[in-house]
Amino acid sequence: MNFTELARKLNINPNELRRVLPMVGFDIGAKAIKIDKRIANRIIQNWRTLFNRYKRIMEEERLLAEEEAIKTEVKEVELPPSITVRDFANRLGLPINRLMEILMKNGIFVSLNEKIDYETAAIIAMDLGIKASKCKENTLLEKGERFARSDHLRELLKKKDSGNIKERPPVVVVMGHVDHGKTKLLDYIRKTNIIDKEAGGITQHIGAYQAEKNNSLITFIDTPGHEAFTAMRSRGAKIADIAILVVAADDGVKPQTVEAIKIIEQAKLPFVVAVNKMDKKEANIDKVKQELSAHNVVVEDWGGKAICIPISAKDGTGVSELLDMLLLAVDLDKEKMKVSYRGEAVGSIIESHIDKGEGPVATVLIQKGILKKGDFININKQFFGKIRLMKNCVDKEITQAAPSAPVRISGFKNLVQVGDVMEAVVEKTQKGKIKKIRMAGVGKDQFAAKDSEGKENGDTQFFNIILKADVLGSTEVISESLEKIEAGDIKIKVINRGLGNVTEADVMQAEAIINNQKDSDETILIGFNVKIPQTVDVFAKEKNINIKIYTIIYDLLNYARDTIKAMTKVKLTRKEIGRVLILEIFRTEKGKSIVGGKVLDGVIKKDAKIEILRDNENIGEGELVGLQSGKQDVFSVEKDSECGVLFQGKTAIEKGDKLVVYQEKEE
Repeated sequence: MNFTELARKLNINPNELRRVLPMVGFDIGAKAIKIDKRIANRIIQNWRTLFNRYKRIMEEERLLAEEEAIKTEVKEVELPPSITVRDFANRLGLPINRLMEILMKNGIFVSLNEKIDYETAAIIAMDLGIKASKCKENTLLEKGERFARSDHLRELLKKKDSGNIKERPPVVVVMGHVDHGKTKLLDYIRKTNIIDKEAGGITQHIGAYQAEKNNSLITFIDTPGHEAFTAMRSRGAKIADIAILVVAADDGVKPQTVEAIKIIEQAKLPFVVAVNKMDKKEANIDKVKQELSAHNVVVEDWGGKAICIPISAKDGTGVSELLDMLLLAVDLDKEKMKVSYRGEAVGSIIESHIDKGEGPVATVLIQKGILKKGDFININKQFFGKIRLMKNCVDKEITQAAPSAPVRISGFKNLVQVGDVMEAVVEKTQKGKIKKIRMAGVGKDQFAAKDSEGKENGDTQFFNIILKADVLGSTEVISESLEKIEAGDIKIKVINRGLGNVTEADVMQAEAIINNQKDSDETILIGFNVKIPQTVDVFAKEKNINIKIYTIIYDLLNYARDTIKAMTKVKLTRKEIGRVLILEIFRTEKGKSIVGGKVLDGVIKKDAKIEILRDNENIGEGELVGLQSGKQDVFSVEKDSECGVLFQGKTAIEKGDKLVVYQEKEE
């Protein structure tokens, strides 16, 4: 058989086929034109197995080469008393998947966000030829790594500009309480209809958009108003120049309004108050101003410094004045807005998710330089791929983006995280300088969740959740919100969280957790803005795995609260309140008795429980459903008083019996 014909049948380049065959046991010669037909048929029949073997060999060689390179690059490393696997890999300069393999070979089975102690980390480092020493304080990674991204971003922004200095568009973050009209305001500004795309009319993700006013562009970041999205709102404030605090005129200052005020203060952002819904009859702007002043936000006409603009996002009243005021406020600090429009781009990731067709994609806010299609991308100093596709805020494909522009880009090797620092690098600086790093544990289906619980008390019950969501930001804030919910000794534990639709692997993981959990624990698969393929749904029913899908976050959180309440064990405490000596039996019916007696001690009360004692032995129980004193219905009878008792219970009371009257309380 002709060699090129064989390559065509195998759907592989002939030159690559010449490399593959010798490595899997077929030495056909470097320049062979023809190949024996029997050998060719064997290759065709076993091609999948042969090619997989070739890929394994190449991967092993690559890993060995990387490991050897690492041994020469890193000689010493400082480590804290405990460190996450992800941070440990970063300190070693080692690909996370390689570190995970080394840990597993040593019998250490941990996720990339779990912590290992110093002793374990030091042994692993020593095996790699790296000397480890212990930090004097547990701050190098616990605190240092926490702020590493923001420090790196500041360094990049402070670098000497490469020319073409211009004033960039201002970045405005819109904040406020849920349903106060933030997205509706942007909807009016952009003349689009974003709000209809959001479940329940509530913004579920960070969105960034651009609008034009007086021939000037303004970038808006719409942050969700629900309390679960505190982290998202914080991220929005960190990259903004000015904030709009939206307060509904008919609702006033609410918890998320107060939270937004705190975030604005911490970020030291100038801001404008937009009192929305002025078109409503219930609107009371003076009440809003009064409530704002209670939180140190005093408006100008009350003698303060806060600018307050009454608006109606519904009909557009006051919106033009609001935009004019934003541009005026930005003009007061023009120098801060000047950046280079030349050179390699620097930006921040404000959203990230897996797209079914494009793979890992992210929304980036450009903060300096020009981002171009085809640029190589570093994320937190690590190579992450090449930009294949760029789209602007109206989903139009573009080839470059300037400062303050929000752009959606694809081409990442792996999923990036919200808050990551993006740096574009041109091809000539890549050669021989940047080692491609593959991040383990982050794939199209899932990434490991932080297991912050550690060793728990044996009495603690867990509501275990495997969480799947459409975007990375949602998984983070939903996990944080879920793990704050507690009821007694019951805790919610997000075992794993991932992106994309529910898969059979998720169902199998849930089954494995259920098989190994305590009888009192619960486990469920929850999806947020994702779907269950029909085959997966059938598979889950066969395995008896419960799956819940939600599109509105507070419905998800309410379900979690209701579930752990149902799991709560009710403890009954008994309190004896009095005793009665039976002196007379007036009437006995099936299930009921009317008896007379004297209260020996305490106070007996209607609707209490009764225990019947005969010769100091418990012979039955029932309820005190009626009580009389002097032929009058009463609620209680005190010591030494005679009374009539209507007893409800199966046991027949006799003269001389004693009734122990008690109450039960649920805890």
